[in-house]
Amino acid sequence: MTAGAPPTPEAGPISAAPVSVPAQREPGQPEPGQGPGQPVPGRKGQPVRLRALDGLRLLAALMVAAYHYGGRDGEIAQAWGASPRQIFPTVSPYFSYGCLGVQIFFIISGFVICMSGWGRPLRSFFASRVSRLFPAYWAAILLVSAVFALPWVAFKTVSPSDTLLNLTMLQQPLGADRVLGVCWTLWAELRFYALFALFVVLPGASRQRVVLFCAVWTLGAALTDAANQPLLDLILMPNYAPFFIGGIGLYLIHRYGHDATAWGIVALSFLIGQHYAVSELWHRPNPDFFSYRSTFGIVAIVAFGFLAVALVALGKLNWANWRWLTVAGALTYPFYLVHEHLGWVVVQYLHRNLGIPAYATFPLTVLLMLTLAWLLYHFVEQRLTPVLKRSLAPARAR
Repeated sequence: MTAGAPPTPEAGPISAAPVSVPAQREPGQPEPGQGPGQPVPGRKGQPVRLRALDGLRLLAALMVAAYHYGGRDGEIAQAWGASPRQIFPTVSPYFSYGCLGVQIFFIISGFVICMSGWGRPLRSFFASRVSRLFPAYWAAILLVSAVFALPWVAFKTVSPSDTLLNLTMLQQPLGADRVLGVCWTLWAELRFYALFALFVVLPGASRQRVVLFCAVWTLGAALTDAANQPLLDLILMPNYAPFFIGGIGLYLIHRYGHDATAWGIVALSFLIGQHYAVSELWHRPNPDFFSYRSTFGIVAIVAFGFLAVALVALGKLNWANWRWLTVAGALTYPFYLVHEHLGWVVVQYLHRNLGIPAYATFPLTVLLMLTLAWLLYHFVEQRLTPVLKRSLAPARAR
């Protein structure tokens, strides 16, 4: 199996980091919060930052890493020299639930993208998304391709032509192999950005328009699933839409306070989302499968994702205002990009070549991937993101 194997619903996504934008409010509405990384009114009038959302993003990324390192078979079994079921007999069944970090990321993404697109012209929104996603992504593509090209690395990369195509982030619709296994989730994010930009950002965000967008997308996704139309399924993503829409509903609650309509959006999204999560990840007990995820466990983790973002939206986690959470949030995206494929190489070297025990190799690999993520953030993102953003955004929106 190559690095460009067909996508599965368990590979794991990440949401782009929040963007600093000035929020606008409609006449008669309360002053909105600003979302993660932005000041919001505190109880005593002091600005606070939603750093808890950054911490939640890191937690979701670590869930996905646990799944990739110990919750599945495939190349990671080759790296360990045995199935993770044998390496981690006690915890591997729990690690298998880590793929649900996907759903948590999508909920966060709905919240963040609604926040970042509010009151922003389309070109500025486009510039913010491109400048946020691509610098670290390009670096990860080149880095993984270079490492996998080394003669002593056992894992194979994709062809040079497909590697170049991967730089566009359009390799999946064009049928090319993937350099990064996790990039299928970025394709889902891109489709969400396109829908939100076309139907909310372009005409101008307002509470009524966002509510209508959520309602139409929810109904359209349900009809798409019933009609079994591949093109509509590709566009409306019925299995992922509830999580994006639920995050949008939670942002409306964050911006405007308690509201029956917004809570209805969130509740309906949870009910539909847990259905899709169970239908994709549950199966009857089977010894031929790597693990068995219970229905209760899947629903509980989906519920945790919605609840955690809801607590952030309501300001209940404003006490988690530690500066290191901002750094953690900044490292999440580059960590997510590189941890899986380069983790295979690191695990094999530490465990099989150096003989380091598995329970030490696991955290050490995570630590090394976080260190690499910091290097990518410091030397790539912090330097290229502002340049790319300035080159794409109109002068008045910088």
